Amino acid sequence: MLKVGLTGGIGSGKSTVLQMLAQCGAAAIDADAISRGVTAAGGAAIGAIEQRFGSEFIASDGSLDRARMRRQAYADPQARKDLEQIIHPLVGLESARQVTAAEGAGKRCLVFDIPLLVESGRWRAQLHRVLVVDCSPATQLERVITRSGLAPADVEAIIAAQASRVLRLAAADDVICNEGLSLAQLERQVGHLARTFGL
Repeated sequence: MLKVGLTGGIGSGKSTVLQMLAQCGAAAIDADAISRGVTAAGGAAIGAIEQRFGSEFIASDGSLDRARMRRQAYADPQARKDLEQIIHPLVGLESARQVTAAEGAGKRCLVFDIPLLVESGRWRAQLHRVLVVDCSPATQLERVITRSGLAPADVEAIIAAQASRVLRLAAADDVICNEGLSLAQLERQVGHLARTFGL
């Protein structure tokens, strides 16, 4: 089974690319979606997050207060490390379960959506290929502000905390440049790449 790591900066469009690859027949493992699941109300990470950070980081519905935690994590590198130590093992367990299910279903290509693939350093050895969805920082900024309503300075802080565009591109085996493309044009690019993945 071909194992592909999909990454890109915030606002690059990698979630859209992941959906398109899944439509082509890939098994998609979305670390972000799993992470949101373990930090939702009743999620496996909530107890440890409350113990480490305090009840003020838990929203009234019992889920992680993501906006508050985002501010804390970007202001305090140790807080971000502590949060990752709580969430990453849980994401790893669920990812492994999904890999086993995909293998059992006879899938030929497995695509891991890994926002911090370049930063983590541990993923490269587990993958056959790395696919980077790329766009300019100005496009990232515009898309994220439009999508989330975050202030420009907050988005710039997130972009600055991620691996640089140069480092991501240096790690890539395949690149999709998602700049000024219509959805149909992006779909054509993804479809061509999917065929090279045996889909």
